[in-house]
Amino acid sequence: MIKTEFGIIENFDRKRDYTPYTPEKYHCVAIDDDVYMNDWWDALLHIDTFNVYAPHILHPQKALSRWGITIIPPYSLPGLLDVVCSDKRYLCDPRLTALAMLIQQAIERGKYMIHYGV
Repeated sequence: MIKTEFGIIENFDRKRDYTPYTPEKYHCVAIDDDVYMNDWWDALLHIDTFNVYAPHILHPQKALSRWGITIIPPYSLPGLLDVVCSDKRYLCDPRLTALAMLIQQAIERGKYMIHYGV
């Protein structure tokens, strides 16, 4: 599995550079990049409210970094959750269920998320 990982940033700091790879710090959930991200790519690009940032908040972008790190602000999480839960494999893959629960938790708590691409 070529994994992509998502986690919750407990104490987001706009001035911090989140470039170091530390998935254990954010209790990341891993999913198979090749299986899911390719299928989700167009849907994510067409969500008007899906605005994300490179590892440093000063670098806005519209898409997840497939081969890098992305910071996802709380207001962009409902769109990501919709894409995950709309996937027909959602109920069949416990990783997707775990990812949806993690995104929902971040939404409820108003937290940023971090995404580690492949």
